Amino acid sequence: MKKTLALCSALLLAACSTPTPPDRASLAGEVFYLQRIALPPAATLNVELQDISRADAPAITLARQAGPVKGNVPLPFQLSYDPTQIQPGHRYAVRARIELDGQLLFINTTQQAVNLDGHDAQPLRIKLDPAR
Repeated sequence: MKKTLALCSALLLAACSTPTPPDRASLAGEVFYLQRIALPPAATLNVELQDISRADAPAITLARQAGPVKGNVPLPFQLSYDPTQIQPGHRYAVRARIELDGQLLFINTTQQAVNLDGHDAQPLRIKLDPAR
């Protein structure tokens, strides 16, 4: 009887416990540009994973890495996102930019699409072009 009561109590506790959050997924990569110039020490890199499915609405940012540029190109990045936010049939892309005091220096001008199905080649390589 005690074993049955203990087993029922354990099952009841397991059923009432909160589920653990799903594992985070990530995309790793690097951004680069072809110009042979060094970035100023105060330059910042901003890389975002976005849901770009709706043409009539702003993109939804799922993950962001922003901070000072450290070193020379290529500049590494790591985006950690919640895989439960990924929806079948939606389109996703990574966008990157380098700024200095709010002024855009470099940006990716071609779309860097990702599938987020576990088959994206990593590390991603994102080419940035100078802002004009």
